Amino acid sequence: MKNLYNKDFVPNYKNTEIIDNNVRRLLAPNPSPFTFYGTGTYIIGKKELAVIDPGPKIDTHISSLLGLIEKKSLVHLFITHTHADHSPAAQVIKEKTNSITYGFGPYPYEKYDTKFEEGHDLNFDPDIKLKDGDKIKGEDWTIKAIHTPGHTSNHMCFGLEENSILFTGDHIMGWSTTVVIPPDGDMSSYMESLKKVLLYNYRTFLPTHGGPIKEPRKFVKA
Repeated sequence: MKNLYNKDFVPNYKNTEIIDNNVRRLLAPNPSPFTFYGTGTYIIGKKELAVIDPGPKIDTHISSLLGLIEKKSLVHLFITHTHADHSPAAQVIKEKTNSITYGFGPYPYEKYDTKFEEGHDLNFDPDIKLKDGDKIKGEDWTIKAIHTPGHTSNHMCFGLEENSILFTGDHIMGWSTTVVIPPDGDMSSYMESLKKVLLYNYRTFLPTHGGPIKEPRKFVKA
């Protein structure tokens, strides 16, 4: 497994990068042992946008993201899960644009102490709660929601059907294994979610942290 990890990643905090046809990435400047070089926010589409994991509440990152959104654009904000490096920027983006938020649901364990490094966003509650298998159709993209609990109970991966890409959030990362912290994180659920992902045939995985996984089936089995 060790030689499957890919830590070759050159962070670019100044510009968006073209990752695939119709897919760009904007990297947030929040590097850490949990986030690698930072949160990669993915922007899909041209006029009607799908934004996956708008990221942390960092002013420079939010400002850069807003700069990519035209005033008349309809923005669909997809949240893989409610860790504080993934979802908080959604609130600001929604206040300033014509946006709809999507996710499995809010963080369900407010009563528990969650003071680890990234922590949970206790404010996020999606406008549209997605179920496993739901599809959202945009002008030039289709997103499929796949519920993958384990890292968190509300974790979702999102398939970009036209590109055969699965945005894996923190469920599967190419540079490291995933942290699973109880009570919300559950290792049995995590292993079942890994098996579930193998039922699909996406050609590339794009995690929120780090680079692409280009041999996804081999990587997941390992």
